[in-house]
Amino acid sequence: MAGAIMPSDDETRFRVRPGKIRAKGGGKARSFLSQMRASLRRSGAARSYHAAGGSPSQKPGRPGQGAPRRQGCRGVRQGRGAAFVRGRQVAGWVHQRAGSRRVIVKSRMIRAPGRDGRARAHLRYIQRDGTSRDGERGQLYGPESDRADGDAFLDRGREDRHQFRFIVSPEDADQMQDLTAFTRDLMEQMETDLGTKLDWVAVNHFNTGRPHAHIVINGRDDQGEDLVINGDYITHGLRERATELVTLELGPETALEQRRKLENMVGQDRFTQIDRQLLALADEGPIDMRGDQGGDHVLRLRRLAKLEHMGLAGQAEPGVWTLSPETEKTLRELGERGDIIRAMNRAMREQGRAPDPGLFVFHDAASRVTVEGHLIDRHLADELGEMIGLVIDGVDGRTHHVTGIDPAALEGVRTGGIVAVGPEAAGPRPADREIVAVAGQGGVYRADVHLARAQAMPRIPGGDADAYVASHVRRLEALRRAGIAERIEDGVWQVPGDYLDRAVAYDTAGARQLSVRVLSNLDLDAQVTADGATWLDRGLVSRGTSDVVDSGFGHEVIAARQRRQERLLERGDAWHGPDGDIRYRKGLLATLERRELERVGGEIAVARSTSFRALADGETMRGTLREKVRLASGTYALVENAQEFVLVPWKPVINRRIGQEISGVMRAGTMDWQLGRQRGLGL
Repeated sequence: MAGAIMPSDDETRFRVRPGKIRAKGGGKARSFLSQMRASLRRSGAARSYHAAGGSPSQKPGRPGQGAPRRQGCRGVRQGRGAAFVRGRQVAGWVHQRAGSRRVIVKSRMIRAPGRDGRARAHLRYIQRDGTSRDGERGQLYGPESDRADGDAFLDRGREDRHQFRFIVSPEDADQMQDLTAFTRDLMEQMETDLGTKLDWVAVNHFNTGRPHAHIVINGRDDQGEDLVINGDYITHGLRERATELVTLELGPETALEQRRKLENMVGQDRFTQIDRQLLALADEGPIDMRGDQGGDHVLRLRRLAKLEHMGLAGQAEPGVWTLSPETEKTLRELGERGDIIRAMNRAMREQGRAPDPGLFVFHDAASRVTVEGHLIDRHLADELGEMIGLVIDGVDGRTHHVTGIDPAALEGVRTGGIVAVGPEAAGPRPADREIVAVAGQGGVYRADVHLARAQAMPRIPGGDADAYVASHVRRLEALRRAGIAERIEDGVWQVPGDYLDRAVAYDTAGARQLSVRVLSNLDLDAQVTADGATWLDRGLVSRGTSDVVDSGFGHEVIAARQRRQERLLERGDAWHGPDGDIRYRKGLLATLERRELERVGGEIAVARSTSFRALADGETMRGTLREKVRLASGTYALVENAQEFVLVPWKPVINRRIGQEISGVMRAGTMDWQLGRQRGLGL
């Protein structure tokens, strides 16, 4: 308004408070208390503020992680055990006080444990051989039983939303009288804190330098509801209770014991308590170690010198140290590598061999190298997970450790057998074998010839001959793009002589996971005298380049091949050529396999009072899958009907069908199983 006089006092002066574009309430001033709470959340100190009497509406975040993330289940932030956690946050944690016995607790929650058999694999492997105090198989126990039923435990948790896994490792476990009694006391205390009975089993391990207990808890409380445990109870509460029990049994840790433990940590190639102290000091800037600072000063100086030698620390100026940003990560990885090396050393000693760390080779899940040799040990690569690590005494004279193996890949694989681990496919696909069979000697595949052949089959995979042949044509087209097959004209393809080998190599290049192929379930001595087609025989007749080195296990393989050669000469399956070289019967492997199948089939026929029939190529067999039969020539399925039984090559796809009726067609030495509505395996 013209001529209007605007007041000039501060109380009525108009102030512009711009906010974000389109933001609601952008100009709203925040109180000092709100700003303080936001600052606490960002700094990760909200928990301390809450414990000191802050507003209960503030949901604390994990230390050092800033504001808490939103979670699908709010109960995880509250959950059972929250009251115990709040009480200890006010009174202080016992496990953080001087003199308390140190206990390491590792935890993991697994979702849908009964979905894919991984929970069963984990339970089986924590009970593996060599983990008990006397070196035998680990024994599963529970709240009241020293021999718990693992299958019943898994059945009770089959439909649970999740499963909890813990590793409880007291630092002074070797001084404790009874680790089982300690675990039961710990779980009883946990039940009190959580206010519910727990369905749990445990296994004690003594195969490392520090005895520890694996504890597995099903994911329902005593009311049948989902068991939701407060996150901080999992992180701190269980360790708190374990520390109390160990300290009660052994008494408070003396200053002399603490000093001795720290001295042992100075030279270790793993992440230690001294490293944790140094990292805390480094958070405030360069670590000033000048002068005599008393306490653990000398030990920290010695540890810094060790880290400097490892390239993880340096002096900005004399007495002023800086740490590499990769210090903790590198030391933890070195610690894991050290655990693997100890496992490899132990496995080699059990084989009566002197371990040589200079010949140790390490492979991860991304490795594209194939390792062949004697499987001497298997263990959980992550003891809270399922993935398996293997120790293989290689034919190249070296000892290999391969990690990241899916338990499903080890179905039917025995420790002590001869295996090949790598990205290879399990072997040529049945579709590729069919293509070679149709192509014949001339190496020309014709779709019309294949269609006529398919229409003459007693049962066509999928029930549609046109679709069956079309699937093979698609396979050829894919291999044409890879330069393996050549299309002459529509429906006509040129198939090279090494088609099967090149097709397997093509599948290998695209494999995402490592596979484990059983080359022989027999040891070398048993293969020397076997009447079947053994792994040693395949090595003898192979014309490819051999990876066997005359060292370590490779030396044993060479010696065993020589003894097997002598055996074949005695049987007339091999003879000396004019030049003194050894020549083998044509089709030796097929002859040996047939000979073994006839012998074993005859023995089983007598035992089962039925007749045995060798299944010819193209024949169909329908019957009940009775059992898996392991022979020198490989693993076979015994399929029986009312009149007879056959022994046919085993495939992992029928692992869970023992006792069920199945049918299949023999094609090029392998079975094309007809299961449900599938078109056929490997197409």
